[in-house]
Amino acid sequence: FFEPLWFKNLAGNLISIAPLPSPPLPPQLSPIVELNIGGEVYTTTLSTLKKYPGSKLADMFTGQPKLRTDSEGRFFIDRPGTYFKYILEYLRSNQVPTQCIQDVYKEALFYDIEPLVKQLEDSPQIFGEVVARKQFLARVPYYSENIELMIRIARAEAVASRHSSVTVCVVRTEEDAAKCHNALNSLDMDKKSVVKFGPWKATPGISDLLDCIKMDIETKGYKISFQPHVTEKGFRFKSYDFFYKFLFTWW
Repeated sequence: FFEPLWFKNLAGNLISIAPLPSPPLPPQLSPIVELNIGGEVYTTTLSTLKKYPGSKLADMFTGQPKLRTDSEGRFFIDRPGTYFKYILEYLRSNQVPTQCIQDVYKEALFYDIEPLVKQLEDSPQIFGEVVARKQFLARVPYYSENIELMIRIARAEAVASRHSSVTVCVVRTEEDAAKCHNALNSLDMDKKSVVKFGPWKATPGISDLLDCIKMDIETKGYKISFQPHVTEKGFRFKSYDFFYKFLFTWW
C-alpha cells in the first residue's frame, strides 16, 4: 500500500499522485541447488558452489541466475557431467581427485577454481604434461602446425587406401638441419610432402620428439606408427638417421 502525494494545481485544487511502485526484488536462489551437468544430475548447496568467490562457478550463482534451466527447473551447464563429481567433492571436502586427472584438470580450468588447478598442476600427471612435455614442445619450432600438416598430407593420400605414409625429417641441431636440406635435394619427390621438425634447444632427444608426435596424433583419434626411413631409389646416397616414416592406418 502506497500513500498518495497531494499537490495543488494552478487553479488551487488539490490533486493526488500515486508514487510509482518499487521494482520487484530479484528472485532469491534456494540454498539447495539442483544441477544438470551434461545430463548428470547433482544436488548441492549454494554455499558450496560459491565457496571460491571470483571463480567462474561462483559467478554463475551470484546475483541474478545466469544459467538456463532444464524441463525440471534444474540449472543446466553444458559440460561433461562425469567429472563434475570430482569438482564437487573438492568443494565439499578439499579432497583432490586421484582419478581422471587430465579430464578433471580441464574442468577445473573451465570453472576457474584456482586452488584446485594449482594442486592438480602439482600432480605427476599434470606436472609432467604441462611443465615438462609442453615446455619442451614449445621449444620445437612450429610443432603444432607440423602435426596438422602431417594429418593433412595423410588424409590427402587416403583415397582408396588402407594406409597413408608421411615422411618426417627430425633434426636436433643446425648441423643436422643442413644435412637434412642436402638429403632432401637428393629425393625424387615433392619436398613439400616431407615434414621437418627442429632444430631445438632442450634436453630431450629425437626419440622423445618422435614419441610426442605419435602421442599427439593418437590423441586426435588416429592410428599411427613410425619407423626409420629405409633407403630408397629416390636417394642418391645413404639416408641419414633423422628421416622417419609415419604410417597412418585407416581400416
